[in-house]
Amino acid sequence: MPSAKPPRIRWAFLFILAASFLLRPLPKVFAHEVAGYAAGEVRLFPNDALYSGQNDQSSSFVIQPEYYHEFESGSSFAFTPFFRLDSGDQERTHLDIRELTYLWLKEDFELRVGVRKVFWGVTEFIHLIDIVNQTDLVESVDTEDKLGQPMVNFSVSRDWGMVDIFWMPFFRERTFVGTGGRLRGASVVDEARTQYESAAEEWHSDWALRYSYTFGDIDMGLSQFVGTNRDPTLLDGTDSNGDDIKIPKYEQIKQTSLDVSYVVGEWLWKLESLYRTGQGNEDYFAWAGGFEYTSVGVLESNMDLGFVGEWLYDDREDDADTAFENDIAGGLRLTVNDAASSEALLGWVQDVDTSARLLFLEASRRFGNNWLLNIEMRLSLDQPASDFLFEQRKDDLFQTELFYYF
Repeated sequence: MPSAKPPRIRWAFLFILAASFLLRPLPKVFAHEVAGYAAGEVRLFPNDALYSGQNDQSSSFVIQPEYYHEFESGSSFAFTPFFRLDSGDQERTHLDIRELTYLWLKEDFELRVGVRKVFWGVTEFIHLIDIVNQTDLVESVDTEDKLGQPMVNFSVSRDWGMVDIFWMPFFRERTFVGTGGRLRGASVVDEARTQYESAAEEWHSDWALRYSYTFGDIDMGLSQFVGTNRDPTLLDGTDSNGDDIKIPKYEQIKQTSLDVSYVVGEWLWKLESLYRTGQGNEDYFAWAGGFEYTSVGVLESNMDLGFVGEWLYDDREDDADTAFENDIAGGLRLTVNDAASSEALLGWVQDVDTSARLLFLEASRRFGNNWLLNIEMRLSLDQPASDFLFEQRKDDLFQTELFYYF
């Protein structure tokens, strides 16, 4: 059995103290801003649930305020808490600190201390190399929502490029859908029985190094990560009632990755690739790459229509812990270019080896200066029993979100 874990708020408390200490000797505030949003969300699942206890619909309330201070020196402080209250899944009701960061800005370097979100990657359908932050999986299955990561980040920018060094002293466990939630497998993940390869468990120090450079129309990033894997291996187990469960295990890995984007006229070519060791029984290579072509002023209008195509590949094939081990993805992106910032993305992902495919639609439109409406649809089609997402085959989703920005 894993040892008892410290309270979940312990890491946040430590970094609040650190930030408070750093702020004490600073000069008077030069500029500050309070912003953020509150939103209501409704989720509908048209198909009957496959597993006992799951709900066919849910509603939730979310709020994310943002507080920002800028000092005369150019240094700054930012605080962004996040809270969701959900009616359908108690695991989706959660509080997180997305950002709690002090930026010390100097002419020769930048130093960030606290909790941050850092994004790496360029592709549309899967963010293959994005590894600094843990996925907040209860928010969305697209893995784009991330938990705040405690870190110290040192950055140096020169004519020859930018170098970032990250020290991450505390690990965030992935959030998982609970018994009442949809978009999960047949067995609920028991986070209380989490296992680690490292004896230090979540207090293992992780490190990352990234070099990025822009030359002409090419943006390139080369990254190295050493530490606790953000993607857990899910082990089979049983609970006290004898029911099947999944037990997450976090292994120690090394990941080397490359991301490149290249603009040629109306074409944008993109590539993400990685080589990872330490996960499972063998090392592996994976990549995602493709293009986006934008037709400006389509049909002699103010609208732009983009065509997206990508190939997603993982050389573990059937042993991969992802649904996208050999898939072709495509999409149409419509940008209306109106006062309401209306836009929509229709996408599909087709498995090369089977009939399995995913369809999704994401659309948004502003109303006035403060309101934003988001609509999302996700459909699973023709999933064979061997498909990674077969256990979610009845979890088609229709979702509406209404945001108020303040």
